[in-house]
Amino acid sequence: MSETISDPQELISIDGPEEQGRSRWATAARLIGAPLIGVLAGLLVGAVLIWLAGDDPIAAYRVMLEGAFGGQRQITETILKAIPLLIMSLGLIVAFRSKMWNIGGEGQYFMGALAGVIVGLTFQDSLPAVILIPLMVLASMLGGALWAGIAVLLKIRFGISEIITTIMLNFIAEFFILYLAREPMKDPESFLPQTAALLGASRLPTLFGTRVHAGVIIALLLVPLVYVLLWKMPIGLRIRAIGSNQRVAKYAGMNVVLGLSFAMMFSGALAGLTGAIEVSVLHTRLQDGISGGYGFTGILVALLGRLHPVGVLIAAFFFAALSNGAQTMHSVYGLPISLAQVIQGLIVLFVLAADALARRWWR
Repeated sequence: MSETISDPQELISIDGPEEQGRSRWATAARLIGAPLIGVLAGLLVGAVLIWLAGDDPIAAYRVMLEGAFGGQRQITETILKAIPLLIMSLGLIVAFRSKMWNIGGEGQYFMGALAGVIVGLTFQDSLPAVILIPLMVLASMLGGALWAGIAVLLKIRFGISEIITTIMLNFIAEFFILYLAREPMKDPESFLPQTAALLGASRLPTLFGTRVHAGVIIALLLVPLVYVLLWKMPIGLRIRAIGSNQRVAKYAGMNVVLGLSFAMMFSGALAGLTGAIEVSVLHTRLQDGISGGYGFTGILVALLGRLHPVGVLIAAFFFAALSNGAQTMHSVYGLPISLAQVIQGLIVLFVLAADALARRWWR
């Protein structure tokens, strides 16, 4: 429909079989080769930065690799880091495919966490986990979706950019959570600004006696679900058509308002789900610092994953490995953890640049 759609399944050609075969090979080469070149270029520039900091880049990258995959504990931590990134990014690619630029994952994360905690604290002493956990999941998704819906309403009704509104809603949600943790929902038995703890039935179960939790199953199930949603269902066709060209989609009889609303609120729902999972497993209560910046990092993961569920799956684990490996690199070499963020940004920039060049060369 437009050259902005880069998935090979979306390419429609009237050429003969030979031309179509070359087109498919060129597209596959671009989809696989460009990200690899971009990642390697980002790591190479990162190596220069490490060298300028006075350390051996090869040794630093080796330590980083060991910190991410050097043993069972390291692999577990990488998985736990990748899960929230994956769920958040899967929601973002649905919004981005419709050209709704959801920069409000953080705020939707907070509101989803709030909804999940309220349900958990209310019913954790009266409901079994098999009922309570699904209720918390549904509440968190509803909380995130409604928070994203505010930006959709302002966009559709008043034409206000969703970029501005979602950024501002991030701050509102964060400070609202801090207020609740200090005043109306504060744990009376604690001196700290935090709510009571989620216990028992409200905690997401772990798997096989490890720290890996059931959120892994949820995240992996969402990968094919989002793929089917975007490429096998009519609503996915509408979302991609709207993102390709709103005017053409409208003339084709598609409900643009419905498509934009669904894409944005679905994105918010998965961001809210991310918040509830993280609070249930890691933080166990609302307090300052419950967000790991997943709403913003998720944007990078979505872009690096080429707005495709499988690509996002790979990118989420890559970013998680890079983050956890940077912690080890910091403890061993004393290099700043922020250097990993610089390398992440460089990788995304190089991937996007490589893709832009590939579009020109491999048409």
